[in-house]
Amino acid sequence: MIMDDYINIPIPKQKHIALIAHDHKKQELVEWVKDNIQVLRKHFLCGTGTTARIIAEEVELPVRAYNSGPLGGDLQIGSRIVEGGIDVVIFFWDPLEAQPHDPDVKALLRIAAVYDIPIANNRATADFILSSQLMDTEYNRKIINYNKKMQNRVNEFKEK
Repeated sequence: MIMDDYINIPIPKQKHIALIAHDHKKQELVEWVKDNIQVLRKHFLCGTGTTARIIAEEVELPVRAYNSGPLGGDLQIGSRIVEGGIDVVIFFWDPLEAQPHDPDVKALLRIAAVYDIPIANNRATADFILSSQLMDTEYNRKIINYNKKMQNRVNEFKEK
C-alpha cells in the first residue's frame, strides 16, 4: 500500500543466485560452489562472464552468464535485482586489489542494499547464507517505500 513505510517482496523457495568473483577469488568461489553443489542445484544460478563460464565448466552446473564485470556484468546483475530477478548475491571480491570497474561494484552493492538482497562478500558469509534455514523457504524482504518517501517530500515542500 502507498502509505506503508515498507513494501514486502517475497524471495521464493527456489532462489535466483548471482555468483561473482574478482580474478584472484575465482578459484576460491569455484571450490565453494563444489563444496555446496547439493544446495546450489536446487536454485537458479547466474554470474558474470568468466566466473559463470568457469563454474559451468568445472562444476557442471547450469549458470546463466552475463558480461564480465569490467564490461558491465556487475551492472547487469544490479538491473536484474531491480527487476526482481536476483534473490541472493554471492560476490567473492578482492579488497586488496584495485579494480577498474570499482564504481560498478559499488553500484551493485548499493542496489543490493536498497532492495534488501542478501549479499555475501566472502566465504564465511556465503556459508552462513547457504546454511540458513531461510534457504529452503519463502522469505519476505522489506524494502523502503520510496513512493511514500517522495510523496512526503512533496508535501513538505508544498507546506513551505
